[in-house]
Amino acid sequence: MSQMIVRRVNWRDESPEDELALSEEWLVANGLGGYSSGTLSGIATRRYHGLLVAALPTPLGRTVMLNHVLETLIFSNGNKINLTEQEIHNTRMEFAALRRLKSFHLEMGLPVWRYEIEGLLLEKRLYLPYQQNTVHICYKVLECTEPVRLELRPAVNFRPQEAAVESMFVDPSEYVFSVHDDYFRLEGEKFPPLHLKMQGGNFTFTIDRRRRNDIFFRLEAARGYTSVGEFWSPGYFAVTLEKGVEVTFTCSTESPETLRLLSPEEVFDLEVKRRFHLLDMASIPADAGLPAELVLAADQFIVTPAGRAEEAARARASGEEVKTVIAGYHWFTDWGRDTMISLEGLTITTGRHHEASFILRTFAKYVRDGLIPNMFPEHGKTGLYHTADASLWFFHALSRYMRITNDRETLRVILPKLLSIVEHHLRGTLFNIGIDPEDGLLRQGEEGYQLTWMDAKVKDWVVTPRRGKAVELNALWYNALNILAGWLNDEDPAQAANLREHALRARQSFNRRFWFDEGGYLYDVIDGPNGSDKACRPNQVFAISLDFPILDEERWASVMNVVEHRLLTPVGLRSLSQEHPDYKASYRGDLWTRDAAYHQGTVWGWLIGPFIDAWLKLHPNDCDGARQFLAGFEQHLGEAGVGSISEIFDAEAPFTPRGCIAQAWSVAEVLRCWVKCSPTIRRTIT
Repeated sequence: MSQMIVRRVNWRDESPEDELALSEEWLVANGLGGYSSGTLSGIATRRYHGLLVAALPTPLGRTVMLNHVLETLIFSNGNKINLTEQEIHNTRMEFAALRRLKSFHLEMGLPVWRYEIEGLLLEKRLYLPYQQNTVHICYKVLECTEPVRLELRPAVNFRPQEAAVESMFVDPSEYVFSVHDDYFRLEGEKFPPLHLKMQGGNFTFTIDRRRRNDIFFRLEAARGYTSVGEFWSPGYFAVTLEKGVEVTFTCSTESPETLRLLSPEEVFDLEVKRRFHLLDMASIPADAGLPAELVLAADQFIVTPAGRAEEAARARASGEEVKTVIAGYHWFTDWGRDTMISLEGLTITTGRHHEASFILRTFAKYVRDGLIPNMFPEHGKTGLYHTADASLWFFHALSRYMRITNDRETLRVILPKLLSIVEHHLRGTLFNIGIDPEDGLLRQGEEGYQLTWMDAKVKDWVVTPRRGKAVELNALWYNALNILAGWLNDEDPAQAANLREHALRARQSFNRRFWFDEGGYLYDVIDGPNGSDKACRPNQVFAISLDFPILDEERWASVMNVVEHRLLTPVGLRSLSQEHPDYKASYRGDLWTRDAAYHQGTVWGWLIGPFIDAWLKLHPNDCDGARQFLAGFEQHLGEAGVGSISEIFDAEAPFTPRGCIAQAWSVAEVLRCWVKCSPTIRRTIT
C-alpha cells in the first residue's frame, strides 16, 4: 500500500494547548450526508457535534444519535483519568485530560488521537463505513507498564442536528433499552433504533441509567444560541487493556445483520483502500501534499442523499443514481448554486466523471419555470427556487464536464432543460427574473428575497438585496448563451445564431452601462432601486473569468488591478472593499451581527478560483505566480476544520476562519486551481 497521507496538528506556541484542542475541529463524512465531528479535545462545543450524526429519511433528516462517549481509564493504584470530559455549565474546569493528549493527526483524512498517561500510550481511531450510519471508535495500547481498565459511557440525545441543545426529543423515560447476544439496542419514539457493540477483549456492560442537564456548549453561547443541553446514558462498557490489545466500540442505526458482515478491522482496511482509490482516480501522487489532502476532503461533499428515498428508488429503477453535493458542514444541505460552482473541482478534477453525470442529471430533473432549486430543505422533499444565478451556473458546470468527457448522452438528456431555461429568462420567470427588452440585460429582484449568492437575510431584512441588473448575473447569462449556441451549431444553426444575437446585444449593453470610469472597475448593480451601485465587490471578476468573458479585453487589467489591491487576501477575496461605509472587518457575534458582515467585507475562500482564472487570462504563462495566491490555504489546512477549508474568513489579518469548517466550493476551487497551476499534475490528469 502507498504511503499514508498525514496531516499533523502542531501546538502553536502562542496558543495554549487547551484552547487549541477546544477550538480546532475534525469531521468524517459517510457519503449519505451524515457525519462524525467534534473538537480535538473530544468536548462537544456545537449543537452539530456528535460521534454519530445519522442521515435519516425525510422528514427526520440528519439527527444527532450519539452525542459523545465519556472515556475513563482506571489504573491499578485506583487513579481515574477521564480522556474526554464534557464541559459543565457554571463550573470552572481545568480540562486536565487535554494535557494528556500527546498528539492529534489525520491519516488519509481519518482522525487519530494519542494519549500519554502514567506510562500508558493509548491510540484512538475513528472511522465511518462508507454509506452507512455507523461509527467505529478503536482503542489500542501501544505502550504500557501494567493492564488498565477502560470504561466507555455512551451519551445520547436523539434530536435534529439543528435543534437547540436543550431539546430532548425523546423523554428518557420512553427509551427502551434491550440486551441481545452480541449487541445492545436503544429505541426512542419516532427514531430508528440505535445499536451499540463492543468487539475485542473481554468486556462487561453495566446498566445504570443516568441523565445530565447541565452540559455546556461554548460555541453555541458565543453565537448567541441556547448553550446548556442534556444527554442520557443507559450505562457503560468496561474492558481491560494490555499492550497490543485492540478494542472497538460501534454505534449504528444499521441492522445487526449489516454490522455482522464485516469486522471493524475489515471496515477500516476497506475504507483506507477506498481513499487510496480516490487518489488513484484523481491521478494525484500520494506525496503531492495539499492537492492529495483536498481530494480526500472533496469526498466529504459528494453524497447519495439519504433523505430522498423515493427519488433514489426511481433513479435506480432507470439505471441511475441520485447524487448531490452537500454545500458545507455542519449545517448546509445540498444547494444548486454551490453544487454547480463546486462540480468541476469536486468531480472532474478528481476523476469522478460518473458521479458528475449523475449530479447533473439529478438537478436537471428539478428544473421548473427555467430555474434549478436553490436548495433542498433538511426535512423536506421539495426544493426551493429562490435563486437567480444557480440555473446559469448549471451551463458552466455542464460545459466543464463536457470539455473533459464529451458525454453526448448526458448532453442529449439535459439539452431540452437548457433551452427551457433560456426561453423562460427571455420572456421572464419567477421573482422578476428576466431579460430587459430595452437593453438585453438580465434583471432580477423581488422585495424580501435574496436571489444572488450574496444571500444573507435576517428575518425580514435582506442585507444585500442587489435588485436590478447584477454584474455577475449578466456575465453568467452571456456565458450561458454562448455555451448553448456552441452545442446547437450542428443540429440547429438557426437557433444557435439567434442565441448569439442575444449574447451580442447583452455584451454591447454591458460594456456601455457597467463601466464605472471614475473607479476603473465595474458597477456591482445597475438599474437598482437607488440607481447604480459603485460598491467595489468581487462579483465583477466573473466578467473576465468565465469561458466567454463579457467584458472588453482592454478593461481587464484595470479591473484586476483594483480587485487585487482592494479585495485580495491570502485566503480569498473580500466581499466588499475596506473604504465602503458598510464594510465589516470581522464576522462574529450573534446571528444578526454575523449576517450583517456576511457579504460586507468577509472573505470568501471560493472566490480565489475565479480570481486566478481571470488573472491567468492576463498572465497566461505564469502558473507559478498564480499558484502563489493559494499559499495561504496550506497553513489553513491545519486549523479550524483540520484537513479541509472553511467557508469564510475575517476580512483582516489574521484572517480568522469562520462559518462552516468544511465548505464544498472552497475545497473545490482551491483544488481545481492548484491542479490548473501545477503543470506536472495537470499533465498527469489530462
